[in-house]
Amino acid sequence: MSYGCCEGVRGLKFSRRYFLKQGGVALVGLSAMPAFLQRATATTPSGGKKQLVVLFQRGAADGLNIVVPFGEPSYYRLRPTIAIPQPRKGSADAAVDVDGFFGLHPSLALLEPLFHRNQLAIVHAAGSPDPTRSHFDAQDFMESGTPGLKSTEDGWLNRAIETVPEENASPFRAVAMGPNLPRMLRGTAPAIALPDVKQFKVIAPSAGQVAEGGFEAMYAQTVDQALRGTGTETFEAIDMLRKADPSKYQPERGADYPKSRLGQSLQQAGQLIKSNIGVEILFVDCGGWDNHVNEGGVEGQLSNLLKDLGQGLAAFHRDMGDRMENIVFVTMSEFGRTAKENGNRGTDHGHANCMFVMGGNVKGGRVYGKWPGLAERQLNEGRDLALTTDFRTVLGEILTKHIGVPDLAPVFPGFDNSPHKFSGLMRS
Repeated sequence: MSYGCCEGVRGLKFSRRYFLKQGGVALVGLSAMPAFLQRATATTPSGGKKQLVVLFQRGAADGLNIVVPFGEPSYYRLRPTIAIPQPRKGSADAAVDVDGFFGLHPSLALLEPLFHRNQLAIVHAAGSPDPTRSHFDAQDFMESGTPGLKSTEDGWLNRAIETVPEENASPFRAVAMGPNLPRMLRGTAPAIALPDVKQFKVIAPSAGQVAEGGFEAMYAQTVDQALRGTGTETFEAIDMLRKADPSKYQPERGADYPKSRLGQSLQQAGQLIKSNIGVEILFVDCGGWDNHVNEGGVEGQLSNLLKDLGQGLAAFHRDMGDRMENIVFVTMSEFGRTAKENGNRGTDHGHANCMFVMGGNVKGGRVYGKWPGLAERQLNEGRDLALTTDFRTVLGEILTKHIGVPDLAPVFPGFDNSPHKFSGLMRS
């Protein structure tokens, strides 16, 4: 089933608070603004909204070659052909040292300055406690936020939005960059899917068809007066953004986004944030991380994916500039890879992984989490990096300290997410 913009705006009114003091004016003159924008800007207090960007790496990324434990002797014993060499001064073909024990894959070198400027934190040996090695189940558990429980119908990110209600919220409050609304954003809180910001296509929920010019007409047909008004205003917002000609968008400060799907999704996410239309939650995903064969080490399939990821994250950070003070960006993947490489110079489905957390109130410059070691007796089931940090603890701290979620119990039901268990990776 396809979920899209039309579902997302059901029953909404626009917030009078979601525009910053320059909201909308940067795109069109005040006289040309739709009535709902004029209402919003007239009563909007100064100050910035907090935004959260979630990136899901689908396919199970190899955390041990992304954030390399080069200080762990067993790492090199387990990976004789795909291990990343220990850091060497002046070498671009070795791990990029971050703290004397861990290093970034060389394809992520663009992230090293962010780490040492305390804008990027890493959490290692993190992930879902459920032991499944099924991509489908593991992704489902990490998006529902209830590992091991298949009956959960909504996503943790949607439930988080519900705990911070906003009267007359923007229909763009929660946006997935892609053709379908992900499990993470499904639920009672409104959310939309935008496949292409440049063309402002939206997805009709009934037939799964792309609708553009017919969007206004579709809502005009309803007999529900409240819904009719909401649909008209949403169309006005989309039409306003279309007239701003996003195809000519120029990233700031020389930011260079990759031309890949991930790079363009991140660039369009940046456009939406800068448009000041009330975006608070953005979801992006990318695939290709299931490298059973010829994964490669310094060069190869994983390296190519990481070049794309590193360039994309660095470009987003540069493009946002001072806006990053109000943005937190977190990465996650359904599980990691086996500690030992397989006979095809790849890796198989594993357990714990690494997460990146980037943004303004992140206490960066550190690798968080207890390192379990890679000796045979330390491995999960004798084959994987063991889990020491539940992904819900990482997300719970971000939601509490950045988004302002007052109670994590409904977000992650059945999980003890007490603040005293937080890693301390966020400033309050």
